[in-house]
Amino acid sequence: MHPPQLSPSTEPAPGPPDELDALASKKVVPLRHPWRWFASAVVLVLLAQLAHALITNPVFQWDAFAYWFFRPVVLEGLLLTLELTGLSALFGLLGGIVLALMRLSRSPLLQAVSWAYVWVFRSIPLIVLLLFLANVTALYSTLSLGVPFGPSFVEFRATDLLSFFVVAVLGLSLNEAAYAAEIVRAGIISVDQGQLEAAAALGLPKSRQYRRVILPQATRSIIPSYVNQLIGLLKGTSVVYITSLLELFGVVQTQASTNSGQIIPLLVVGTVWYVILTSVLSVAQFYVERHFSRGALRTVPPTPIQRFRGKLRALGVAR
Repeated sequence: MHPPQLSPSTEPAPGPPDELDALASKKVVPLRHPWRWFASAVVLVLLAQLAHALITNPVFQWDAFAYWFFRPVVLEGLLLTLELTGLSALFGLLGGIVLALMRLSRSPLLQAVSWAYVWVFRSIPLIVLLLFLANVTALYSTLSLGVPFGPSFVEFRATDLLSFFVVAVLGLSLNEAAYAAEIVRAGIISVDQGQLEAAAALGLPKSRQYRRVILPQATRSIIPSYVNQLIGLLKGTSVVYITSLLELFGVVQTQASTNSGQIIPLLVVGTVWYVILTSVLSVAQFYVERHFSRGALRTVPPTPIQRFRGKLRALGVAR
């Protein structure tokens, strides 16, 4: 009997020991990126110039900035800005959901009304809408509740009902609902049609289909766009000063008019507070998106703190 034939090895034969030692002794040089280093140097120089201008320019009056930053009058305006933003975002989102469902319904009347609302309120500038609502008492001196086209049971004076705060919330909410409707509608139609067919095949009612199947999936698409709209709403509250309502920007403008020598530090105070508020909204957006991404991603993205800890561990291991 012949001994079994062994198949030849597919691995390359090792070279001479001298060649292997020469390859092992060579140092691996990483790929160089000179333009990346050049761009980083330019950015660092520009940042250093910006910091130098902010620190050394006496016009900024950082002592006046520190004086005004936590003044009660500024904090009251900040609180009013938060109230306007919160109420308008809530009412605007609720109105946007209703308008989006009307637009997606099979009723031609509801579709037409929703489309017309979005068209009208996206066409009217916010400042014009606020001015119109502030002067609506010239059109209607009294408002009443009762039978349509019939007798009224309760009457109100328009000036008592439509205060400056109510006018601001109403105008911001009406404007916000038009944009929120399109954001919600875009999120709903982004859901795969097969999801709707599967929910209908299971015999789920329409309301349950929207609550349990469509809206949870559409939320992932709605959140980024709506947070951008919410940030725009936060900054848009600065327009309500025309209704004599002194929110953050109104307070800054009023104090700047009475303290003409401190206009720049007061504007910086308002700017920094807006930056802080938008930063908080951006952080909240990250964690909300991370929460709703659990059903779409196998592993949720790490938080900035988790990334920082991971880099520290990597440095510790490397050492």
